[in-house]
Amino acid sequence: MKNSLTFSVTALLVIVCYGFRAQTCGAELPPLPDKEGFAGSFAGVSNGALLVAGGANFPDKKPWEGGTKVWYDQVYVLEKPTGKWQIAGKLPHALGYGAAVQFTDRLICIGGSDATQHYKDVFFLDWKDGKLQTVKLPELPIAMANCCGVMVGNHLFVAGGLSSPMSNKTLNRIFCMHLTARDPEWKEIAPCPGGGRMLAVAANLNDQFWLISGVDLIVDNSGKPQRKYLQDAYSYHMEKGWKRHADLPWPTVAAPSPAPVHENSLFVLGGDDGTQVAVPPNQHQGFQKTILRYSTAEDKWLKIGKLKLPTVTTSTAFWNQQWVIPTGETRPGVRTPIVGTFRP
Repeated sequence: MKNSLTFSVTALLVIVCYGFRAQTCGAELPPLPDKEGFAGSFAGVSNGALLVAGGANFPDKKPWEGGTKVWYDQVYVLEKPTGKWQIAGKLPHALGYGAAVQFTDRLICIGGSDATQHYKDVFFLDWKDGKLQTVKLPELPIAMANCCGVMVGNHLFVAGGLSSPMSNKTLNRIFCMHLTARDPEWKEIAPCPGGGRMLAVAANLNDQFWLISGVDLIVDNSGKPQRKYLQDAYSYHMEKGWKRHADLPWPTVAAPSPAPVHENSLFVLGGDDGTQVAVPPNQHQGFQKTILRYSTAEDKWLKIGKLKLPTVTTSTAFWNQQWVIPTGETRPGVRTPIVGTFRP
């Protein structure tokens, strides 16, 4: 673990408000105490405290310099916006790139990966009386990483991703579990009409499960999988099934998930639009900056603002009346310790 960075009050204010335009920048939050930051972390709230767990980075050299990606098991806790991040404890093992979902006052970590494999693990993280507790839930039917998930009422949804590090085909499997049932168990629902995808964005809008954008993998003539960027959007109703909505203006792959929602709108914060796929990582200019709002009344995506420092492969958490977007990837191989905030 790298040494913590010390930030002055002035620098902190600049850093946090650098994340979003003034009209969408919330209260100042301290950056994570790791100079690199993480991609693929789990984030959520437990008993009033903000938790950020796991993830991966390149601690020594960037990937184009021959660096090795490292996964982590630490869990950070921030008990109040004006406080300091502390080490709350550890995950059962190093883990990242799963789905992070909020349920009542606990964070659910679903699936994910490390350097060698993908996992079926599902568990609560519960911060209580200054201690971190881990509570196991029923395992996923299959291993899933680079997936997305969200709560809809008492139902936990998880969708897409890859089943192993060697997969060249994305999953078009969606699982649901009624968490308050006497004996919770995973059930598979109908696949998305748009096909398999990973790094999609999940949302709960109007008590329906939404699955937005992502990438599919298409094997080329040489046998190598190539990314197919998607810009479609679907919702799933427990009784009515799937419904397609207006396509996004561009792909929003790996945008922070679950997507923030407010009243009858959901918000997609940037994402990878696929326009720099052929650009060498060390020359990448950063990800899409536009904030998109979907209006159910108009079935339309509207551009409502710009992100100054967009991040991908990160989770969201609703905390103290604002959406928190902790750490994440600013361009391929590069992370940030910045903790951004967003108010619709």
